[in-house]
Amino acid sequence: MVESTGWDRRLSVAADGKKLVGHAGAVLLRKLADRLGLTGGLARVLPSSTAAGWRERSGVLVQLAVAIVLGARSLLEAEQLHLHHQQLFGPAVSDSTMRRVLAGLDEHTLRKIAKVRRRVRRQVWGLLHLRPGGFPYLTVAGRHLKGWIVVDLDATVITAASKKEGAAATFKGTFGFHPLAGWCANTGESLAMELRCGNAGANTVEDHLRVLAACLEQVPGSSQAKLLIRVDGAGATHGLLEHLESLNTKRRTVRYTVGWKITPEDEAAIAKLPESAWETSLHQDGSVQEGYQVAELTGVNTREGWPEGMRLIVRRVRPSRRQHKKLTDFEKQTGWRYSITATNIRHLWGISTLRRIVILNR
Repeated sequence: MVESTGWDRRLSVAADGKKLVGHAGAVLLRKLADRLGLTGGLARVLPSSTAAGWRERSGVLVQLAVAIVLGARSLLEAEQLHLHHQQLFGPAVSDSTMRRVLAGLDEHTLRKIAKVRRRVRRQVWGLLHLRPGGFPYLTVAGRHLKGWIVVDLDATVITAASKKEGAAATFKGTFGFHPLAGWCANTGESLAMELRCGNAGANTVEDHLRVLAACLEQVPGSSQAKLLIRVDGAGATHGLLEHLESLNTKRRTVRYTVGWKITPEDEAAIAKLPESAWETSLHQDGSVQEGYQVAELTGVNTREGWPEGMRLIVRRVRPSRRQHKKLTDFEKQTGWRYSITATNIRHLWGISTLRRIVILNR
């Protein structure tokens, strides 16, 4: 392994207004990667050389990540940011060098990188537990979900200006990609991401299972954790929900909330709910959310073939003027806009029955 350049060895900060450097926050990101061992860990699993002009691959990847945080949308823009910071971080890395580094990341190397990320994340989470405020557990509907790790799975559309590899027409009528990602809501970290073609299906079970597995590998102690998995309507598939149920063990508790596409059968069940069944929803801090109401639909709407114990929670709100064009005949008749969430939450530590219902719609 080539020795570190020691870019910050003589680094100092002054407030005299001289030798100013734009995007000075990049220094904190790079030093954080170095101090936590991410840069060194990557150096041990990436190719290295003593040849003249060789750029250490770990530094190239970390600096590329920093450039992306600063807003770079292409390798050329990343190179321009490197040029801007070359007196601080050392000679700039060309876009062609970055391209070669990325092209050399095969599946075997990516698995090694994932192990490095997992090891560093375990260290960071250990430090978070030592903070005065402790680990950042979520507060929902005024209740602190201590001990629960919340993982969000969601896909998004990224447009492409040219016909790049994998770019295709998307379901939104644009052209580009349709990646699926998993995030830790507690810390805001991206746990895993899979770059997919623009025409990839929104509710493809295999894709969700792969990304979920990659996320759980990144969560420290996931084999004996309390996990809440949140997915939008794309997660309402037999395969995903059955898999989530199978993840429950004697040491691990897995709960989920997923969106649910409303069918005429669902609307018929909603019509049977008495007005007394509706409860006012709550804000994140536990205060009353006027205009939003929730109700239990499980006992009214029976669904065969879905996991045993699955609940359906319905929410209603007065539609905005923009939403009127998308209302169903039933919604136009009742004057409410409805959404349904499926969940297996029945006993969530420290949360009363009413608040459990409200949490599902955050």
